[in-house]
Amino acid sequence: MILLFFIFLAACFAAGATGGLFPTGEWYKGLNKPSWTPPDWMFPVAWTTLYLCMSYSAALVASAPDGGMGLAFWALQIALNTLWTPVFFGLRRIKLGFYILIALWIAVAATMVSFFAVNLLAGILFVPYLIWVTVAGALNFAVWRLNPEEAALS
Repeated sequence: MILLFFIFLAACFAAGATGGLFPTGEWYKGLNKPSWTPPDWMFPVAWTTLYLCMSYSAALVASAPDGGMGLAFWALQIALNTLWTPVFFGLRRIKLGFYILIALWIAVAATMVSFFAVNLLAGILFVPYLIWVTVAGALNFAVWRLNPEEAALS
């Protein structure tokens, strides 16, 4: 199971590496953001914690004989997770980023539900991720609405 954990963790950190390839930069700093935007230091802390939880939960499900559907949803959500950063920060497509977050939210929820069906702890470990993606979606939507001139370009 430890090998499975590290394989899933490598997938998570590969997804997270897009943050280094497409940093927030001056463009994002110049955008209007809601007052409830989390501080910058919170993002790496939150994502590291979430990636650890996601990896452990996936390893639990991968170790179960009936985990195939859950792992398929896990693969979908990590692909969408990987896609958002280059779209939002690289292409600066705020509106498209929001639509990706909607798809990501659905994929994370489906992963969580399917994980609950296989292993209670695996499902529980996905709850914080769904909460974080909910906040990220609300933040993306707020940035879209607060920056109509930027959103028009996307």
